[in-house]
Amino acid sequence: MIPFAGPYQRKSYCEVLKSFLTVLSHMDMRRKVEGAYPDSLGFNVIDEWGRPIPDPERWPSSKDGKGFSEVAKKVHSMGLKFGIHVTRGISLQAFNGNTPILDTVKGSAYEESGRQWTSKDIGLKERACAWMSHGFMSVNTKLEAGRAFLRSLYLQYAEWGVDFVKHDCVFGDDLDIDEISFVSEVLRKLDRPILYSLFPGTSVTPAMAKDVSGLVNMYRITGDDWDTWRDVVSHFDISRDFSTSKMIGAKGLLGRSWPDLDMLPLGWLTDPGSNEGPHRSSNLNLDEQRTQMTLWAMAKSPLMFGGDVRNLDEFTYSLITNPTLLEINSFSSNNMEASVDQDLEQICWKDKLGSKLEEHSCLYKRKPLLALGEEVIYRQKYQGTLHLLASDGMELCLDASPRRRLTSKEFGGGSFSSCQGDANQIWQLNANGSLVNSYSGLCATMASLEADVGSNGIRSWIATGRRGEIYLAFFNLNAEKNVISANVADFAKVLPWTNLNGTSCKYNEICSGKSGMTKDLISIAMERHNSALFVLLCN
Repeated sequence: MIPFAGPYQRKSYCEVLKSFLTVLSHMDMRRKVEGAYPDSLGFNVIDEWGRPIPDPERWPSSKDGKGFSEVAKKVHSMGLKFGIHVTRGISLQAFNGNTPILDTVKGSAYEESGRQWTSKDIGLKERACAWMSHGFMSVNTKLEAGRAFLRSLYLQYAEWGVDFVKHDCVFGDDLDIDEISFVSEVLRKLDRPILYSLFPGTSVTPAMAKDVSGLVNMYRITGDDWDTWRDVVSHFDISRDFSTSKMIGAKGLLGRSWPDLDMLPLGWLTDPGSNEGPHRSSNLNLDEQRTQMTLWAMAKSPLMFGGDVRNLDEFTYSLITNPTLLEINSFSSNNMEASVDQDLEQICWKDKLGSKLEEHSCLYKRKPLLALGEEVIYRQKYQGTLHLLASDGMELCLDASPRRRLTSKEFGGGSFSSCQGDANQIWQLNANGSLVNSYSGLCATMASLEADVGSNGIRSWIATGRRGEIYLAFFNLNAEKNVISANVADFAKVLPWTNLNGTSCKYNEICSGKSGMTKDLISIAMERHNSALFVLLCN
């Protein structure tokens, strides 16, 4: 199910569904009998013109040539949109049957050069669908007869009341730019819009997508996505590449086009290849599900829910209907990956007696924040020194008392204040690993954190809202807890029309509910595989 772009307000369950699209796949149209599987031959149901139609045993309302028109009417009466998942070209079953081709202008068999043309004249057996070689093949769009077949096929979908077509085996490794171009031409001439989606997404690059983005409304840019953390992580690089290439919301068919990151495998699922169960809950934990949904929203991917909508738990429901995420997905702009302060070195304290380190006695380091006029002083006096930030606060640095030393117990109790340029917050890390402040006698040791996804275990995205908001998302892809930070002034590097030096920003983190004001640093401690989403309003 995919929500159409538009404003969303959480009300009743039925009203939520009104924003969604119901999609039936090619497999839902075939005969459902023993021996029928995706690549089996002879189980499609076709009309006299070789076009796939619903199996009347499974879809009684399709009898007498009605196709899916009655189903579409019922879906529309519920306030939903109706879509189908179809495959390239013509079926092998129609090819072997040598069916005639419908001329939609004359309403009879297509004739040219004094003869009637058939499926075997237009089918290209050498260009069979890669994952369904006994199912479908391309048609020769250089022949007017081939174009006549495709025209009759998509006009039939329009007559049924279809609102959305997912076109399989024409993109990625199966790229067929000729069929995509002609189908797009047919859809463009209709008297009502049909959203046009391409699949599969294997081996897709921005360069390939640029050839089709103006012809369609969405296109897959990854392989199938399932509920594993590895699959979630694999979407970060490709999302970054497409945002960098300005492909998010580029010109498309009768509107715009969107890179598609595939379904959201959340809630109640089955295993890959299992159409009827057994059912199970998503293998992603709650933090991982939140990370996936946040990336999909920030990258403005179409939100296709892959679970059973009839069996929604409260967390899944609240996640896929989160108003901030849907606002970002539908209405934000300037969406892109941005660099953040991702210093993974953690400074952990121990007292002089060498007691065992405890988790709450660790801080994270960065250079001191100084006003612009103090830059020269910093180079002369504070070169190589550090601020120590609290792992659970915003702009809170460790203070050293000028009157007495702090014990590790007092440190753990939270001796912090707003980060300044004061000497009692400046710490020197020596070559032997000790961390010294002239006002305290405490020492520190260093502990490194390892990422489980290579060197890019910390990611962030930024976008702007239609009411002047700045959206900032942090992602901790590492296997350990981390603190992630970003300087407000650095937003201008990716949003060059803004000037936020010295500007006060009110922030709210959506998941934790943390809020406050800042002029300098946005910082938050994040668990493994988790995300944080800030909404900022800056003066």
